[in-house]
Amino acid sequence: MIDVLLARQRIAPYVRRTPLVESAWLSDLADARVWLKLESLQRASSFKSRGAFNAVIARLEGADGPPARIVTASAGNHGRALAEAAEVFHLPLVVFTPADAPTTKLDAIRRHGADLRAEGRDYDHAERLAKAFAKETGAAFISPYNDADVIAGAGTIALEIFEDAPDVETLVVPIGGGGLISGMAKAAKAIAPDCAIIGVEVEASCAFQTSVRAGRLVEIVPGPTLADGLGGNPDPETITFWFVQQLVDRIVTVREQDLAAAIVGLVEAEHLIAEGAGAAGVAALVGEHADVRGRRVAVIVTGSNIDRARLRSLL
Repeated sequence: MIDVLLARQRIAPYVRRTPLVESAWLSDLADARVWLKLESLQRASSFKSRGAFNAVIARLEGADGPPARIVTASAGNHGRALAEAAEVFHLPLVVFTPADAPTTKLDAIRRHGADLRAEGRDYDHAERLAKAFAKETGAAFISPYNDADVIAGAGTIALEIFEDAPDVETLVVPIGGGGLISGMAKAAKAIAPDCAIIGVEVEASCAFQTSVRAGRLVEIVPGPTLADGLGGNPDPETITFWFVQQLVDRIVTVREQDLAAAIVGLVEAEHLIAEGAGAAGVAALVGEHADVRGRRVAVIVTGSNIDRARLRSLL
C-alpha cells in the first residue's frame, strides 16, 4: 500500500519542504510556464531523503520491532540518504554501490557512519550483492525504488507542488528504478487526474521505455551516462513497473549532450548545481524531447551530488 499522506506525517520533522521556483529561462525555451521543484536543496542534496526516512521510520513502527541491521544497494544518493536516516535512528547500515560511484556520494555515506561496500561492477551487480548479503545475514533490505515506503516518501513531492502551484498541468520526472515517478504519479493523479506525467530516461539506459513498449519488463544493456543515478535495470519483480504502465502518460529519452547542456544551463541561468540525473527533467526541455508548449509545467531537479571535477569539465 502506497500511503503518501502517512509518509508526509512521518517525515515532516526530518526533511525540508523544498522551493518551487519559476524559471524564466526554461519558460522562454519551452514556450510554457515552467517551475523547478528544487529537491537538489533537499537534505542529503537529493529527493532520496524522503523515501529513506519514511522507510526507516516504517521499519521502526513495524510489529516485529526495529531491524538489527539494514542493507541497501545504491548508485549513491539513496545510500547517502539512508545512511543519514540510519544515523539519526542509530541503526547499523551496510551500503553496496558501484566501485565507480561519484566520490562525493561515497564520502557522504562514510561520513554518516554506514559500512560502505563499493564493490559492484555496476548498479545491477551492487543490487545483487546487497540482496545476497540480506539473505545470508538476515539484514532488512531497503530497495532504493522497489519499496512501498520509499515510493510513498517520494510521492510527498507532488503534494508540495500542488499546494504551491495548484494549476500545474504537467509533471516532468526522471526515471531510474521508477520509485520517484511511481510515488509522484500516484499522488498527482489523485489530486489532479488530468495532470500529464512525463517520464525522462537517458538514451544510454531506457529500461522503462523499452519495457512499456514491450508490455513487460525487458532487460537492457545499460551504457555509460552522466546520469549515473538513472543507469541500470530495475528489479525483475519491481512494483514500480505497474505504476509506470498505468499512470505515466509518456516516456521520453535524453542524450548525453542534453544532460550536459542542462547542467550548464542551470548554473548559468539559475545559479543552481545539479548532477546528471538531477538535470534529466530539464534536459528533456533543453533538448526539445517533451513538447509542453502553452502548459503549466513542474520539472523535478532531483539532486546536486556531482563531483567537482565532473562539474568543472562540463563548465
